[in-house]
Amino acid sequence: MRAQVHVHGSLALCKGVTRGQIEAALEPWLEYLDVDSLEEAKSVESNEPGIVFDEPNRALDICWSGDVGRSFHPLLEEALHALGPYTEYAAEIEVSLYYDNGDEETQFVFIGPTPEAIHEAQRRRMAEDVSGLLSRHFDQNAVDEVVAVVNDLFARDWKEKSGQDGATKEKTTTTVPVVPGRRHLH
Repeated sequence: MRAQVHVHGSLALCKGVTRGQIEAALEPWLEYLDVDSLEEAKSVESNEPGIVFDEPNRALDICWSGDVGRSFHPLLEEALHALGPYTEYAAEIEVSLYYDNGDEETQFVFIGPTPEAIHEAQRRRMAEDVSGLLSRHFDQNAVDEVVAVVNDLFARDWKEKSGQDGATKEKTTTTVPVVPGRRHLH
């Protein structure tokens, strides 16, 4: 089934990361598009910049849409995973799929230098989402209670994942599905 995908987000890169390293990491994505460089990876939407390596600001900014098939998502995850070691801290990339039949699906791919950094970014995102949702109905004390529970759940989850030695073998990307209907607006 064909779909249009929108990939959106920014990654803070470590000092000294080069265009060549970024293009090598993104090679599965670039090969899928049958292009050789970031500049050639044009979005189908003319108002979107595509994949932009901002070397002076040490950032990779992504705002790209394209028509894709089923094999795209694993290649995208592989490419984003390869970027993990080049990131200064964990961040999320939003991936929205719009199918021909009208269905849509949104996921966040968390990318970071370490599994621990990714876990922390996921915890922060969850705390923000829960706070935003609950603050519409409850006072700040009630919201803080629930956020404390969320923080505790993440702490326990990390402890279980890392085991006794404090290390984990998780990848430097993690994909989290989002409830349908949440559209990204620029």
